[in-house]
Amino acid sequence: MNYEVHLSSNAYSFLKRLEKGYRTRIIGKLEMLSREPYMKGVKKIAGRKESLFRVRVGPYRILYEVLEEKKVILVIKIDKRSRVYR
Repeated sequence: MNYEVHLSSNAYSFLKRLEKGYRTRIIGKLEMLSREPYMKGVKKIAGRKESLFRVRVGPYRILYEVLEEKKVILVIKIDKRSRVYR
């Protein structure tokens, strides 16, 4: 069963401003996550009280939380690696 992908307003506005090539790649990765949220290449972020995961798309990272009971992937933030964890 597929998960619904919900973007935070922060993630949505970043995605809108991104150049088309990377935007397309990130949207493709989000579609893959909707089918398999724990796919190969996904890492759990340590040291956070909530259960956050990250996946890499070129120089960008997608931080997200999986809400199993609702079958929802909540994308918290999308940004370059140097800024995404702040």
